[in-house]
Amino acid sequence: MTDQELARDLGFLEAYTIGLGTMIGAGIFVLPSIAAEQAGPASMISFFAGGLVSLLAAISLSELATGMPQAGGSYYYVNRALGPFFGSIVGWGMWAGLTFASAFYMIGFGQYLLPGLGQYIGFLAGWGEIGITVAALVMAALLTGVNYYGVKETGALQNVIVLTLVGLIVAFLGLGTLSGPTIGTFLPPEGWPAVAATIGTVYVTFIGFEVIATSAEEIKNPSRNLPLAMIAAVVTPTLMYVGVMFVSTGTLSIEALARSRIPVADVATEIMGPIGALAMIVGAVLATVSSANASILSAARVNFAMGRDKILINWLNEVHDRFRTPYRAISATGIITLVLIAIGVGIGTLAEVASFMYLVTYALVHIAVIVLRRADPEAYDPSFRIPSVLYPIVPILGFVACIAILLQMSFIVQAIGGVIVIFGILWYFVYARDRALSQSLLGEAIAPEPTAVADGRGQYRVVVPVANPETEQDLLRMAAASAHAHESEVAEVIAVNIIEVPQQTSLAQDITFEEARVERQQELLESARDFADALDVGLRTRAIVGRNAGSAILDVIEEEDADHVLLGWKGTRSRREHVLGSTIDPVIGHAPCDATLVKLGPEGGAEVGEIMVLAGEGPHAPVAARRATEFAKAAREDTSLTLLNVQQPGENEDGASPQKQGQAIIENLVETAGIEGMQYDSRVEIAEDIERTILTAASEYDTICVGATRSGAVSQALFGSLPETIGEQSDRTVVMARGPEESAMSVRDAIVQRLES
Repeated sequence: MTDQELARDLGFLEAYTIGLGTMIGAGIFVLPSIAAEQAGPASMISFFAGGLVSLLAAISLSELATGMPQAGGSYYYVNRALGPFFGSIVGWGMWAGLTFASAFYMIGFGQYLLPGLGQYIGFLAGWGEIGITVAALVMAALLTGVNYYGVKETGALQNVIVLTLVGLIVAFLGLGTLSGPTIGTFLPPEGWPAVAATIGTVYVTFIGFEVIATSAEEIKNPSRNLPLAMIAAVVTPTLMYVGVMFVSTGTLSIEALARSRIPVADVATEIMGPIGALAMIVGAVLATVSSANASILSAARVNFAMGRDKILINWLNEVHDRFRTPYRAISATGIITLVLIAIGVGIGTLAEVASFMYLVTYALVHIAVIVLRRADPEAYDPSFRIPSVLYPIVPILGFVACIAILLQMSFIVQAIGGVIVIFGILWYFVYARDRALSQSLLGEAIAPEPTAVADGRGQYRVVVPVANPETEQDLLRMAAASAHAHESEVAEVIAVNIIEVPQQTSLAQDITFEEARVERQQELLESARDFADALDVGLRTRAIVGRNAGSAILDVIEEEDADHVLLGWKGTRSRREHVLGSTIDPVIGHAPCDATLVKLGPEGGAEVGEIMVLAGEGPHAPVAARRATEFAKAAREDTSLTLLNVQQPGENEDGASPQKQGQAIIENLVETAGIEGMQYDSRVEIAEDIERTILTAASEYDTICVGATRSGAVSQALFGSLPETIGEQSDRTVVMARGPEESAMSVRDAIVQRLES
């Protein structure tokens, strides 16, 4: 059986953006009034200290995440290191914290939507507390529904929101600083204890960075990119939060700021005018929605991890047959969020309880690092370790800081948090103790290395994505023919199958609960292994779970340093978002190796029969000729090979007839392709309508091989209009081939490569 791999789709920038998207959220728009009321201008210190505490947690989490890259984040690490007793406390604590945070974000949404936009849109004004609560309830229900149904656009929308928010905050800080804010009395009357207590209030805005750790299995070069992304995702918003508090407390009086329900918008009115205030209100509405959406998704992933470890009933984690989302976990999170909003829990209390639960979690995370270091289990081998100069200072200091903040929080918050902790303890003794998996530090879920199933890695590798049992053997046979042609090298075929998972479902969760799809994947790859003996070629299989099949295939090509990728095609084109298909387009467009696209005819690929190569002057015609030669050599003895060239009537400038021109092109192609030793027939046709002539001639053969005619990066077609027309209209097996794609590197790719090098 092939172990499932999770596609590593995320580089530094992608991972950083994910973390930043959860950090630059509702807190920066809602918390300034609450923080200013508690600590005045010194709340800047509270935000800065919260950032430092988060930075310590990010360093510890980076080591744990690269050593145990599984869904569930902090819960998973604590459960593996400290056992299911603490795992139950942290699991329920994280879920409750995320639920309280979601309710906090939604009430913030209601405040900015109604009192905020009500200044500009009449019918939104004057609704009072009931209106805010109703707006929060409606949006919370809508977000729950969006994630229940697995709307794909949520991920792209999240990125747009993040960029918009960063732009708004930078503008706010720039114009606010230029306006000359004046800070009054720095410390509140209660002194430094109030500043320390405010850290607990504002810490809710820092809980998002952990989403990077939960995505550790999907991050490229995690030993470098994961800690850098987490640290950057903490430092960036920390500086922004401090700046926002500096501008806010220096622009409005503390009393006015404390009374405001839309603090950042009111400050913007003073420094940017009504238009600036409106922009900040819109930004706040987007931020609260974005933050709540991220919290609902994260809560579902914690539920999944608890269910996997038998601490929570698996019923809650079932994946919807149609939508492929953990609909019960999402629904439960949404319902509790709605209840918290409906019963009128104060917005400050919601924020503080969420902070309390995550401070408890991170305190135990720091302990988990020390336990794992001291136990030194064989399977715990993180690619990133806390540098020796900082260990054990970081985890010890981080633990002490978390406990210190917890002790400074209000009695009511400590009471609510204590009830949640006690519930986690009782749940362990009543339900989980006899069901939870082993308390071993190793844990069977620590990610294993992929295993080879056949010959060792060869020098010439052909990657074959397989998805359809009806075409699998034919595609593998054609890939094997290409591999056999390189007898001077050790060659192998790599069969790949990808299960695509929506954004709302964690990749590991899909493996666990999508039994039917995983079983089909294993059957496909098992069939490939069985067929490998008949092909007399080394074969390995890779089972991957990812967000996008095309990106996953490109990653496999890069990881395997593949020389050739061969894909199947149904033979239909589109002029919409994708040309040949959502999986095919990115692979054909960006694969840095030979790429072959095969549309199988009625006889499949088992009998290539009579082969025709379209002999042209394009740069990829030699690739098509080599493909045809490979297939001919591997086929039966009576297979024939014909090189066809079509010329329009009339002599060229040198007086050569069309027949001589065509023959010269064929001979040049044979030499360029290096197939001089192959027996072939030359055929030159002369006609005005070249495309129609080629299609007519193609009907006389069993397999048609044609090279890509497209050149340059800007084109609607991927292979060129003529090859794709032949593939679409011919009822024979059509093979379209191109050499390595050497398109110019984009500015974005260059930046990414620079950051990841």
